[in-house]
Order: sequence, then C-alpha cells, then structure tokens
Amino acid sequence: MASGLRYPGKVAIVTGGSRGIGEAIVREFVRQGTHVVFCAPEAEGAAGRALEQALRDSGGPGEPHFQPCDVTSERDIQALIAVTRQRYGRIDCLVNNAGRHPPEEQIDDVTSQHFRELLEVNLVGYFLTAKFALPYLRETQGNIINISSLVGIIGQRQAVPYVATKGAVTAMTKAMAVDESRYGVRVNSISPGNIWTPMWAESARQTANPEATIQAGKDAQASALWEKCEGEGFAITQVGEGRG
Repeated sequence: MASGLRYPGKVAIVTGGSRGIGEAIVREFVRQGTHVVFCAPEAEGAAGRALEQALRDSGGPGEPHFQPCDVTSERDIQALIAVTRQRYGRIDCLVNNAGRHPPEEQIDDVTSQHFRELLEVNLVGYFLTAKFALPYLRETQGNIINISSLVGIIGQRQAVPYVATKGAVTAMTKAMAVDESRYGVRVNSISPGNIWTPMWAESARQTANPEATIQAGKDAQASALWEKCEGEGFAITQVGEGRG
C-alpha cells in the first residue's frame, strides 16, 4: 500500500453517496486508499454507477462499489451490510449521510404523514444502518460518523420537521457514543453549518472567488471526516459548507 494514505485498506460504508456531501466523502475515502461501499436509491442508480466507474477509471488507491439501497427499507439496509461483508470481510467505518431537506413550509401545512416520512429517511435510516453495522464495527473497533446539521442546534426558518430530525440525529449520536464506548467503537457527528438560503446565495455571488469558497468548504469536511476516523472519544464538529 502506498505510503502517506490516511485510511489505507480500511472498509467504509457511505449512505447517500452518489451526490452532494456524500459524493465528496466517497471521493475522499477512495483518494486515501479506502474500500468504499456507497449507496443511494435505485432512482439515483445511474449517478451512483457513473461515480463508481469514474473513480475506478481514475486509478485511485481505494476501491469504490455502488450498491442500490433505500434507507427506509430495512431489507435494503441489511443487504448493504451483507454485500460489504461479502466483498471485503470487515467494516471499519459507517458514514450515515442519506437524507432529505424538504422545501420551506409552515408548520400549519405539514401533515403528520409527511413528518413521519422525513423521520424514516433522516433518522430511522441512520438508526437501522448503525444497528446492523455495529456487530462488525465492534470487531474492528471502528467508528460511526453521522452527518447532522447546525440547524439541529440553532434552528431554521420554516423547517420544523427537518430541524427536528437533525436535532434528533445529534442526540442519538451522543447516546450511541455512550453505549458503544465499552466496545471501543467511536460514534461522532459532523454538522455542516452554512444553510443554503437566498441570503447565503446573495453572499456567495458577492464573493471574489466562489470556487475557492466552495473548495474551502469541501476541505473543511474532509478535515472533519479524518478527525472522526482517526481521533478518540466523542465530538460534535461544525463545518461551514453544505445545505445544512
């Protein structure tokens, strides 16, 4: 294995890995020599397979593998874990990232059904993926990284259900960290901080070098990722890039 890599030969699972923050995490893992099984619903399968092929063609030291998975399906999640074990024989890291941010909506207009559906994606999916991965993470004394959001702490306008799910992710992370510490499994969360609002968009347009601003955000995420993979104990990290 080439020297200087941060996570060589390790095996990671990334949910919601075909685009956005998840895609950036998958790319970083592969760049650092990690075998990554990443997933997205079958509706996004074309994007996931294209990313897998692009990363394989790039000749990076790690190995990507796309697996269709709907995180609201317990059966799909179990298959995701099983495929990872069959291919690589171990699991060192789980990044729970799959989620959805609905459009702005007053609480008066939110139905209980819509709220329950969001909870299934943004919270229950995290819980179930962790539940089924933990027996193998305990074997490797690995780690779980839950992608949360700063809005789970400070709130956000017209987004009560979304904010509730992210606050719950942060609280669940703390509870998991307490329980899993006896097995040597680290459980942490990363909370992207800049929320993509019209005000943020206007600010971005006024930035002299928006590409550099975006890259700085990605670098901050990568730094936070490795802090969680390589560090000890529990921490909530806030980084300044992403929709929130």
